[in-house]
Amino acid sequence: MAIVSNTVNYLDGDVVLEAFFAFDDAITTRRPAVLISHTWRGRDEFVADKAKKLAELGYVGFALDMYGKGVLGTNNEENAQLMQPFIADRALLQQRVTAAFNAVRLLPWVDDKKIAAIGFCFGGMCVLDLARTGADLRGIVSFHGLLGAPDKPVAEKITAKILALHGHDDPMGPPEQVLAFQTEMTAAAADWQVHSYGNTVHAFTNPVANSPEMGMMYNPDAERRSWQSMQNFLAEVFA
Repeated sequence: MAIVSNTVNYLDGDVVLEAFFAFDDAITTRRPAVLISHTWRGRDEFVADKAKKLAELGYVGFALDMYGKGVLGTNNEENAQLMQPFIADRALLQQRVTAAFNAVRLLPWVDDKKIAAIGFCFGGMCVLDLARTGADLRGIVSFHGLLGAPDKPVAEKITAKILALHGHDDPMGPPEQVLAFQTEMTAAAADWQVHSYGNTVHAFTNPVANSPEMGMMYNPDAERRSWQSMQNFLAEVFA
């Protein structure tokens, strides 16, 4: 096994975006790809590490970029300012994440019929919205993602299988929002699952999350369990 990684530029209109990707060059055939959508901070080392871990599992890991090449928040205020235009304009969000989906399909190592996407926090919203467009994806995994639906439905039917991994005590996704999400997924005829982790808040996969006053705290048990659930899910949807 030799994990190779690099960056690649792609476009959304005239906006230059830069993805980080990784794959195992010991595999000689085309293989499934997994898009990875970042938190509100931007495409950082957290998602680059996830791309490498997915490469070790035999996939092409593709950490997409929602903000633009080299754009990265340095504090919570900057992060919020970067994220807000996409929260306010879900059509823009869907267009931007679709650009990444189109880009990963062109990589020579990728089986373009076997693509899934995972996302963390804001990135969970991004990949769920990609599914909401009706994109030809095998599956979507949201880790402590923002579950709220856009104001206007996009596709009548969601064809991607959906797995939402959620902290029960996440203040950004209270139980009533989880129920609304489940109702939305059912109405869209999606094959969906929600795994709720007890005594767990937002950002549970991030080892540097330590803001209980904001409802964000790392939980190593939930991180381990959610990553294993993702592996099982990907093995199923790519079978």
